[in-house]
Amino acid sequence: MSYVTQVLEQLKQTYRNEPEFLQAAEEILPSLEPVLAAHPEYQKAALLERFVEPERVVSFAVPWMDDKGEYHVNRGWRVQFNSAIGPYKGGLRFHPSVNLSILKFLGLEQILKNSLTSLPIGGGKGGSDFDPKGKSDGEIMRFCQSFMTCLYRSIGADVDVPAGDIGVGGREIGYLYGQYKRLTGTVTPGVITGKGISYGGSLGRTEATGYGLLFFVDEMMRDNGKSLDGMRAVISGSGNVAIYAAEKAQELGVKVVAMSDSNGYIVDEDGVDLSVVKEIKLARRARIKEYLQSVPSARYFEGCKGIWTVPCDLALPCATQNELDLSSAFALIAHGVVAIGEGANMPCTLDAQKAFVEHGVLFAPAKAANAGGVATSALEMAQNSARLSWSKEQVFGQLQSIMRSIYRNALAAARRYGLGDNLIDGANIAGFERVAEAMYALGL
Repeated sequence: MSYVTQVLEQLKQTYRNEPEFLQAAEEILPSLEPVLAAHPEYQKAALLERFVEPERVVSFAVPWMDDKGEYHVNRGWRVQFNSAIGPYKGGLRFHPSVNLSILKFLGLEQILKNSLTSLPIGGGKGGSDFDPKGKSDGEIMRFCQSFMTCLYRSIGADVDVPAGDIGVGGREIGYLYGQYKRLTGTVTPGVITGKGISYGGSLGRTEATGYGLLFFVDEMMRDNGKSLDGMRAVISGSGNVAIYAAEKAQELGVKVVAMSDSNGYIVDEDGVDLSVVKEIKLARRARIKEYLQSVPSARYFEGCKGIWTVPCDLALPCATQNELDLSSAFALIAHGVVAIGEGANMPCTLDAQKAFVEHGVLFAPAKAANAGGVATSALEMAQNSARLSWSKEQVFGQLQSIMRSIYRNALAAARRYGLGDNLIDGANIAGFERVAEAMYALGL
């Protein structure tokens, strides 16, 4: 039994009730076999066992009061997974589905994603099973203040730097940082990223994950002698990642014909009008089916899965994990999809990933392709440390350079170990090599 198999079997026994975490481990660990074979010293140092265990997990109750004066209690977590190359870095997710398994899955992915940026940031993730949908600004403010009151002792600009994720946008980041300032009596903007421009945020951070995804996909297409110009795209989701992926895709000549939210999806054969989507989702926080009120020629379908039956050349899953399964993959393949770019965290199931690779579909894996958000968060940290603010042009210039480097490094790692152009394994290896080298150098 190989070293990797031993570690995986132990994980399955220990964490049998954490399926999402085990899924991430099963996707990542087998691809590391060639690295571990080349470095037998890593097994002697139990490096892989240390890599898959969080360095610290903080869990807490989050009591809060609604507008009627009634009290509620949610659960909160922060998974501080790996700090070998820098302070823990990763988003906070507020969603009813959040549990420790999902946060460990996201945190394990985050270690490699952050490493791929070549910036000094470790891996972490956190959040709560609180549902911000339907809550007033006052209720969300009180929840965020309570959440930070529980968390603030465990974070810091040189310790752990949270950011936003699903359910945590600019509004929530403002409330969280405001409470941190009150509790600590300090002005330390580097303790959290995704802040507003007026209090230490970075220009371009809002667009960064979506833009970075397209920078990566564009580089991948060019390297394979193809062009995005004239392509037809389907994008799941309608949050920041999906909206700004669509915006950059349109700038590159792509026609976006479908987008979705958690209730259903729209199809607009003339090309989705992003100004309408932004007004619905970013300004009014309403449902995407209201798109038809402004564009009556469009169509709306209940449910999310059917979006992958819409014919397209480019599919960008930007909603949530495991949203694109094997049957959806075959539907896309049957319609001649050319490329997949993962904008969400592991949105394609493992068998869907395998199907795309086997059928010659260009595949940009999440931990590489959606690293633009955390890369720009690290650039925000750098600006905070230097007490400087960069222009959008500076930020996007660095972001594009980082995403191109991630693509080249992942491809080089795959080829170095005889894996051809497999960017899934290449991204895992390139991210792991840097973390493993640091962990080994730092000792037990």
